[in-house]
Amino acid sequence: MLSNSKAGITRTLFAWICVCVFVSSVTEGAQWFKPFNVTYDHRALILDGNRRILISAGIHYPRATPEMWPDLIAKSKEGGADVIETYVFWNGHEPARGQYNFEGRYDLVKFAKLVASNGLYFFLRIGPYACAEWNFGGFPVWLRDIPGIEFRTNNEPFKEEMKRFVSKVVNLMREELLFSWQGGPIILLQIENEYGNIESNYGNGGKEYVKWAASMALSLGAGVPWVMCRQPDAPYDIIDTCNAYYCDGFKPNSPNKPTFWTENWDGWYTQWGERLPHRPVEDLAFAVARFFQRGGSLQNYYMYFGGTNFGRTAGGPLQITSYDYDAPIDEYGLLSEPKWGHLKDLHAALKLCEPALVAADSPTYIKLGPKQEAHVYQADVHPEGLNLSLSQISSKCSAFLANIDEHKAATVTFHGQTYIIPPWSVSILPDCRNTAFNTAKVGAQTSVKLVGSYLPLASNVLPAQQLLHSNGISDISKSWMTTKEPISIWSNSSFTAESIWEHLNVTKDQSDYLWYSTRIYVSDGDILFWKENAVDPKLTIDSVRDVLLVFVNGQLIGNVVGHWVKVVQTLQFQPGYNDLTLLSQTVGLQNYGAFLEKDGAGIRGTIKITGFENGHVDLSKSLWTYQVGLQGEFLKYYNEENENAEWVELTPDAIPSTFTWYKTYFDAPGGIDPVALDFESMGKGQAWVNGHHIGRYWTRVSPKSGCEQVCDYRGAYNSDKCTTNCGKPTQTLYHVPRSWLKASNNFLVLLEETGGNPFGISVKLHSSSIVCAQVSQSYYPPLQKLVNADLIGQQQVSSNDMIPEMQLRCRDGHIISSISFASFGTPGGSCHSFSRGNCHAPNSSSIVSKACLGKRSCSIKISSAVFGGDPCQGVVKTLSVEARCTSPSISGSFQL
Repeated sequence: MLSNSKAGITRTLFAWICVCVFVSSVTEGAQWFKPFNVTYDHRALILDGNRRILISAGIHYPRATPEMWPDLIAKSKEGGADVIETYVFWNGHEPARGQYNFEGRYDLVKFAKLVASNGLYFFLRIGPYACAEWNFGGFPVWLRDIPGIEFRTNNEPFKEEMKRFVSKVVNLMREELLFSWQGGPIILLQIENEYGNIESNYGNGGKEYVKWAASMALSLGAGVPWVMCRQPDAPYDIIDTCNAYYCDGFKPNSPNKPTFWTENWDGWYTQWGERLPHRPVEDLAFAVARFFQRGGSLQNYYMYFGGTNFGRTAGGPLQITSYDYDAPIDEYGLLSEPKWGHLKDLHAALKLCEPALVAADSPTYIKLGPKQEAHVYQADVHPEGLNLSLSQISSKCSAFLANIDEHKAATVTFHGQTYIIPPWSVSILPDCRNTAFNTAKVGAQTSVKLVGSYLPLASNVLPAQQLLHSNGISDISKSWMTTKEPISIWSNSSFTAESIWEHLNVTKDQSDYLWYSTRIYVSDGDILFWKENAVDPKLTIDSVRDVLLVFVNGQLIGNVVGHWVKVVQTLQFQPGYNDLTLLSQTVGLQNYGAFLEKDGAGIRGTIKITGFENGHVDLSKSLWTYQVGLQGEFLKYYNEENENAEWVELTPDAIPSTFTWYKTYFDAPGGIDPVALDFESMGKGQAWVNGHHIGRYWTRVSPKSGCEQVCDYRGAYNSDKCTTNCGKPTQTLYHVPRSWLKASNNFLVLLEETGGNPFGISVKLHSSSIVCAQVSQSYYPPLQKLVNADLIGQQQVSSNDMIPEMQLRCRDGHIISSISFASFGTPGGSCHSFSRGNCHAPNSSSIVSKACLGKRSCSIKISSAVFGGDPCQGVVKTLSVEARCTSPSISGSFQL
């Protein structure tokens, strides 16, 4: 180990783990680290007296199952993360005031201990407002009912509730010995969240609230620093931080605070009926490298794993169930490659620079061209009396060379050497001489995600019925039972009142659904008036959100989707009394903005019927009967032992109908690949598997236009750039965690609102069965060789180690079973469409096969010598490979 220097150079890449004392299993009262203090200066967090450059991975524990957590944390660590970050979700932990839930997916203590047992630090963003595209921004809905409350301002009832919950979390972490000074992983906390965006709406009350929140947090004695993100007026003892796609230009509000990036948006969230976002990894790596180049010291990926909005946790308006976020680890826990792998290489390069980065108080800036620049970090002193390895020698000097031109590569001269930098990229030189990494040169493998149909759903209730797709492929064999949801007031809990009541005041968010029902009298004169004047009566409502269905006499006649939109709906009445029923639905409560407690849901303003013989009928003050929720929800049709419903057999020729419950059974696919249900044949509704609510589903289609044929990483990214999935349903696949499944007879229940066809549902498997890579002789040597040399100490790096390599790897439990393409020379195309060029080494396939077949991972040096000679002298050669991974123990488990 290195001795301390006054700049704090005590740890090189991953070497800090060696000083940690941690227990491999999560045990009560365990101490994972030698207790250490956390402070900061203008440059960085200071852990145990040493400045650190930190990579943080965002993982929201409730968006996965506890069984998934160990793998997600391990993959984050392998990807180069030092820290795991999460929000704390108040409404999940305190569903009713004073009734706490820290179990299951909300077992925050278990999650923190798993982080610690992996030797990683923990960044806990308590808030307690989270946003996070989470229902009501993480606030419990009961908070609205506290007398006199106003959220997020200088309001005593709110401050009292906020302090009570924040104290609860801090005290729990202290009791479990989870703070750094106790030998735990927590090094950083957050109070509030992006309040600076809306603070002006609250006037002086907002300013006072910020001061109070900071003072309250510090008074809890957590013993680690606190941050406020997007808070330019954060008090002097709270670190203000940046959330954005790019934060290289961000500076905190005091020269005594370090530069932190709490949310690096590596993708974006998705709403029903919208395209899917994609952020190219070349641009993401560019943003990260620029941040550290220009003085940043802690960067957190939002998200590193996005996960799933199980149940009704998705926020609003209209957030989808998937929270994949185009993250390095996808919704199912599979690596998204090349994003994960390219970032892993970036992190390794940054860690090689860490000694210089923390030793220098600020970089030296050098202008290299009109849109080219260098930032050089030079250590003033070095540890004495030590034999230095490669990265310790590099601590004398590390440099970043940036080309921010969006179109052209640049040739620059730096320290007497010439470097070619691709457009919109950064080259990292850990020793100020040799390029170890460039953000635009992706050498990491690409894993192609395949979705295959497993054995069809099979019911043990009735004999299976076989269905054929139009292409003749049989992939669904099942039987279904069905029962209708009443389109009426169905329970004694209903009540009648004058005027239109606000949706959330009635439902308390116990259900998405609120029924409003009234009776309209239509005279013979009205009927004659409409006929003679060729007009129809119309229902008009000033404003509704998110979905409103209109029924007349039990028949659905119209629906409206939107966020506070006006309703004009033509009605059809019969003579005499008619039942007008409105069904208001929330699809995730508002999660962002000022005055959340006032946002509400349902119907706003006046409601009337126009076109009667004697004028308009104002229903705003009429008698309405209210019913919260659906009968099947409250009778819990989704519980297998439930006997309240009158289920009958559903025949394949039955006409799909609105508000219908369906149930069946299915067997779990074998193997370890993640499981999803394909609901493309359905409309809109909710689904449960073995009593677990897997979320809302909806086959709302995205716009046909707006997706680019070719995604160009160059230039500033925004959420509309590089989108995909145009003209298709936003989401059709719904994650069912393996831990929620039994080997057979899994109980599936659906509530279908609009009339889908359950016979079209199938079970899908997700796999990364195809891996591809393309590496040129002009690429850089594998960073792991440099890392290993540093960890071993005095090991020298040989010239052979400096040759670029292709590295291929299958996921756990799989091996490389075949090579479908291999060419060393000048191959063209990309993964799934590689082609040979004019230059090709004829033994390419045999060389790659010998190195890789039957193995989980392999590496091949990009050298003519490896392939028996130079197939075309004077030309830079590239190796392109496409391989298939399969499980040696399970084969044929799904169709493609």
